Amino acid sequence: MLLNLLLTFTLLMGRVKSDPDPLQDYCVSPCHSSHQQIFLNGVLCKDPTEATVSDFTTSALSRPGNTQTKPLMTNVTVTTTANLPGLNTMGLTMARLDFGGSGVVPPHVHPRASEVTVCLDGVLLVGFVDTSGRVFTQELHPGETFVFPKGLIHFLYNIDTVSSALAVSGLNSQNPGTQIVSLSSFIPKPPFLQEVLKSAFDINGQDVARIRKSLQR
Repeated sequence: MLLNLLLTFTLLMGRVKSDPDPLQDYCVSPCHSSHQQIFLNGVLCKDPTEATVSDFTTSALSRPGNTQTKPLMTNVTVTTTANLPGLNTMGLTMARLDFGGSGVVPPHVHPRASEVTVCLDGVLLVGFVDTSGRVFTQELHPGETFVFPKGLIHFLYNIDTVSSALAVSGLNSQNPGTQIVSLSSFIPKPPFLQEVLKSAFDINGQDVARIRKSLQR
């Protein structure tokens, strides 16, 4: 009888759809109060009869970004519901990535999205590391494409020390989220306990202080 119940439960669970992915890092249940302000998982929709063609187009990605800011020498411009209102509920984001010489998008993760990148100009070295520690890297030339799996640490780097590079990325979430590994580790607010960082990175207290100071510039 128990075996039959477990088998039936397993079959039923296989037919149940999972919850949709959240659009933010968390969605805490509010207190049961008529005065409590509610935050939606997304943004409100306006009356469909008031939609215009301008809601579905943007020039945000047409302009080159500033790549002179050190040390990364890279600029990322993304579409949002602010500059592309029709994006709401569509489950996608587009990004323009401008690289100066040796520009880099440092190791980071998108907790809510996979990413596909197309190199348009220059040569980029891109890659990600999976949960077993295996690294996948590739040089991208104009017209070539690379996919970064959801939630895995990845990077993009302009291997030319002088010439610029350009790429466009698509992500399958309206709000993919971005966590840069170094910033999330060393300068979150409030900061991690120093002992945690010393053990995790096999460094001493002076190293922790130096890295924190450098990243806060």
